[in-house]
Amino acid sequence: MQLAFILYKYFPFGGLQRDFMRIALESQRRGHAIRVYSMSWEGEIPPGFEVLIAPIKALFNHRRNEKFTAWVRADLARCPVDRVIGFNKMPGLDVYYAADPCYEDKAQTLRNPLYRLWGRYRHFAGYERAVFAPQAKTRILMISEVQQPLFVKHYGTPTERFHLLPPGISADRRAPPDAHAIRADFRHEFGLAGDDLLLVQIGSGFKTKGLDRSLKALAALPGALKRRTRLIAIGQDDPRPFQLQIKALGLSGRVEIFKGRSDIPRFLLGADLLIHPAYNENTGTVLLEALVAGLPVLVTDVCGYAHYIAEAGCGQVLPSPFEQERLNGTLAAMLEDDGQRALCRRNGLAYAETADLYSMPQRAADLILMEQGA
Repeated sequence: MQLAFILYKYFPFGGLQRDFMRIALESQRRGHAIRVYSMSWEGEIPPGFEVLIAPIKALFNHRRNEKFTAWVRADLARCPVDRVIGFNKMPGLDVYYAADPCYEDKAQTLRNPLYRLWGRYRHFAGYERAVFAPQAKTRILMISEVQQPLFVKHYGTPTERFHLLPPGISADRRAPPDAHAIRADFRHEFGLAGDDLLLVQIGSGFKTKGLDRSLKALAALPGALKRRTRLIAIGQDDPRPFQLQIKALGLSGRVEIFKGRSDIPRFLLGADLLIHPAYNENTGTVLLEALVAGLPVLVTDVCGYAHYIAEAGCGQVLPSPFEQERLNGTLAAMLEDDGQRALCRRNGLAYAETADLYSMPQRAADLILMEQGA
């Protein structure tokens, strides 16, 4: 088959982008041709991929998206394909990979009613409706159990169009046999002494991921514990607002912010705790990457994959509504209790041996290639 994958932008370190790449490569491995439509592409193009970058310019995101949709539709009319797979919500999709939460629910519960008068709202609500309306034919690949009821509530989407995928953690995230040596080398490289503690926060979109909350929790640690603790945040985002917060909280020298990078497994093995107090998160793949690496996790319950942390017994899940004081206290308790962190590590590694945390690309490819209507 000739498959067309559509996503607004590709860069190597985004969760949606990584999922797209693994699904597209799995589809290619099965013998199918891959065409990709995007408005921007960073990084290498895999051999055999046909990548078409739309020359779109517009002042507002929603106008840019509309121009892009029209450009793709025109190209598909000239060069048809067997399946159109979207990683962003838009009209004309045969399959949609639901990486993003329900926009309509957020618009109704988190926004002022006047927000729904704007062109931006009409665009994104209309594009979401094109996927989830009862009369649409799009097959929906869900990665979060908690989002499906919201789409059904707002659109009445038939249940049979939803297909829940297992997680899809890359095998290289699992702790290798030489994990202890990798950890020792990493800690030497970053100047971490034997009793120093390293927090990591990993994921693009620092605001949504709650980096501001993490910085406040670090600043609130008891003095002796704070002097032993550092934080490294990694992701594609503007670090400047958080650099100002770091300075205001007196954390200069205790926090580093890096752009997205390809050696994340080293950080997962070298750190003492993953902190992820997100405001909202459809899934949170990094939570499972930490789990299979044996890294304890502190996370908010709004993350779709937070339940795996509770099931595995490899960390703490903070309940909603979020309370900064609870985060502060839980972080301090986890850092002070070496034995509990060691137990979390063992629990995570044991869970990784038996749970299906890896087969998402294969299952997604199965559903993409399934006959329409099957």
